[in-house]
Amino acid sequence: MVFTIVLQSIEKPIGYILGPRKVAVTRRFEDVMIENQKIKPAQVIGPLGEPLTLDNLPAPGTKRWVVRRKAEVVAAVNGGLLTIDEVCERYDLTLEEFASWQRAVDRSGMPGLRVTRIQHYRDLYERQQRY
Repeated sequence: MVFTIVLQSIEKPIGYILGPRKVAVTRRFEDVMIENQKIKPAQVIGPLGEPLTLDNLPAPGTKRWVVRRKAEVVAAVNGGLLTIDEVCERYDLTLEEFASWQRAVDRSGMPGLRVTRIQHYRDLYERQQRY
């Protein structure tokens, strides 16, 4: 899907006699992105301190998610190696599922990603918020 943005009525002075001129500009959506969002790092630091690249991330279509793999994907997004949309498409995740991984890492680090301890860390976080 290609989005086209039409900027209407851009005034650009081209001389003293002609005055301002109206120009219509069309650009593809990808070209409108902020410049620094186009640049992605070649590698980021993973959750265990090792360099992460696109090649050593979990394989696309991964179905069995252990703590280390989840943390690697979260680190890749936080470091700018992948976008959230790319992660959801690559690994067939919902936005809510990935957001829960990010929230767990922010709150409790890698142990928060353990499925068997989700309730424990949730209760611990809620208690900390009360006091």
